[in-house]
Amino acid sequence: MKITVRVLPMTERREYPRMPIVSVAAVVFKDNKVLLIKRKYDPGKGKWSVPGGVVELGETLRDAVRREIFEETGIFIEPREVIDAIDVIIRDKDGNVKYHYVIIDFLADYKGGELSPSTDADDARWVDIKELRNYALTSSCEKLFKKLHLLRSE
Repeated sequence: MKITVRVLPMTERREYPRMPIVSVAAVVFKDNKVLLIKRKYDPGKGKWSVPGGVVELGETLRDAVRREIFEETGIFIEPREVIDAIDVIIRDKDGNVKYHYVIIDFLADYKGGELSPSTDADDARWVDIKELRNYALTSSCEKLFKKLHLLRSE
């Protein structure tokens, strides 16, 4: 499987954007474990989430999720179906929109590769589903895992 990694200048601001930023993420399973990354940057810095990132101009959602998961973790995946689409809107103390991401979440199959966190992640791990409660998850990741019945709603 060939993944093209490109380093392009970020022409759109991520903080205080002019419009929502389209992003992708993937829930990837391997041996009853799920792939998580520890976020290095805001929003959600220091919390755990499924890997993903911003869709580049001219890139399909499926190509974007393959590239982003590989860039963040060194893992090759094959996306299956879309399992959720969420808005992450974070406002500053004055009520201005500081971040606005529209995230398309995929279910994906692990295809290979050695787990290695990138410069965008402080850590990357295969986490046993029974241990998810022990991780400080982003609120969007927690909601996603509850929807998938990986965490119980309380």
